[in-house]
Amino acid sequence: MSFVSDIRLRDSLVEAARAKLVAGDHLTQEDGIRLFDAPVLELGRLADALARDKHGDKVYFTVNRQLNPTNVCVLACKFCDYAKKPGDPTSYTMSKEDVLAHVDPEITEIHIVGGLHNKWRFDDYLDVIRWVKEKKPDLSVKAYTAVEIDFFCRLTKKPADWVLTELKNAGLDALPGGGAEVFSERVRRELFGQKIGGKRWLEIHETAHRLGIPSNSTLLYGHIETRAERVQHMIDLRELEMRAPGFFAFIPLAFQPGNTGLVRRQASAIEDLKTIAISRLVFDNVPHVKGYWVMLGQDTAAAALNFGASDLDGTIGLEKIAHAAQARSPVGMAEAGMVQMIREAGKIPVQRDALYRVVREYSRRDEPALAVGA
Repeated sequence: MSFVSDIRLRDSLVEAARAKLVAGDHLTQEDGIRLFDAPVLELGRLADALARDKHGDKVYFTVNRQLNPTNVCVLACKFCDYAKKPGDPTSYTMSKEDVLAHVDPEITEIHIVGGLHNKWRFDDYLDVIRWVKEKKPDLSVKAYTAVEIDFFCRLTKKPADWVLTELKNAGLDALPGGGAEVFSERVRRELFGQKIGGKRWLEIHETAHRLGIPSNSTLLYGHIETRAERVQHMIDLRELEMRAPGFFAFIPLAFQPGNTGLVRRQASAIEDLKTIAISRLVFDNVPHVKGYWVMLGQDTAAAALNFGASDLDGTIGLEKIAHAAQARSPVGMAEAGMVQMIREAGKIPVQRDALYRVVREYSRRDEPALAVGA
């Protein structure tokens, strides 16, 4: 049985996309752009069918903590309210004790990202991973964006494969997907000219995948990018997954305007849901699309679970980067709250670690959970 094959759609644009997917063809950039004009509920039905073909009614999340070791950064990106220049009175750099305080007993994943510190060396970044692994050896470590990896290459004057191997030896399990922003040279020049562009980001993730280091991927949308640039970004990631598989998830990140002055308000919930659904349909070879509740807000993220999203990220604990840009979501979400969100969407909650190994499967209703191996 295939949900995509069996679904009946009224809208001709969405039906044309369904026919292509059933035939085994990928959607083109033009297809993706057209779908933004399709009825949102029809888009959602098709994207949900594709997600169900991959995962049934299961939706994944992790009990995790985000660790941001420093907000000191040598870059100055226009869309970032988190990073601070060296010497700024609001800047911080964590000690070993600060880092270890983030390694809570109940978490199964830690997500480490931060600024490009002007005085830190590569060993300082390695130490953060080593300290975490010393305290909890079985903890899954997802750490350092491609922007940080490129920074480490420049610090050490070594290629990406050497840097990634050193990180893996220190205890790195996977890369996060941050730093991709949108693979448009036009946008890069205008908003983050000091930062790596799409070519370098893709090169680093391809290297990681070939070394056996899986990763996530992201898109920052809702600022000055066009819909055509959004869709092309998805296609570039799809092509990388074809030649060097290794992505776990694609995460459309709703831009938080904060104090940047780039846009007056965040993208609407309808735009969010269309972007998530089109992501699922265009980036059809990635296992998961995430409804990242931190930036979407809980209500839109819950709705996204019926628009192609099959993962909610995690409980996170203390998140600093999006909230520095005045994200309106809670700073952390308890495991019970995550389970409730998924159940209210009519889905089955599954707790995972950073490598998508199942930690615990829950029932569809409020019944005792099954721990793996029980």
